[in-house]
Amino acid sequence: MKRIALLLACLALPALHVEAAEPVKAAAKPAINLDIGTPSVIVVKHSLAQRTSRLVRFYEAGEIALGTDGLIYLRDGLKMSLAKRQIAEKLIDVENLERKALIQALADSNGRRDAEPEIWELMRARWHQQWKSGWWLRDAEGKWSRKP
Repeated sequence: MKRIALLLACLALPALHVEAAEPVKAAAKPAINLDIGTPSVIVVKHSLAQRTSRLVRFYEAGEIALGTDGLIYLRDGLKMSLAKRQIAEKLIDVENLERKALIQALADSNGRRDAEPEIWELMRARWHQQWKSGWWLRDAEGKWSRKP
């Protein structure tokens, strides 16, 4: 009698339709905000902005170029004095470190550490857009050209 009662109780339960269940959709990831104002992002952006005035003279002289990877490179250091070249190399080193730090800060501030490659692409596009006409660019193969 207990078995029949158990069988009837099981039959009364709603049926599970495993094969008809829809696959779980991945949650939509939030858009990246490049202008987010968290302290870590503000500090890095401020530092980058302060250095820009010192880098502009090298950009205008064609001695430093923007690479397709979003980093900056020494383009023509042979024509510089040793002291000027050392200044340029130090500025490049610090600038590139802080560009990388900015990407990480943006990823953390957006809660999207997994989106660093996407943030790099967005920032590369922004830096390229901000690059002035006539300043030098470096392509992925290391060839130099002026921005039209």
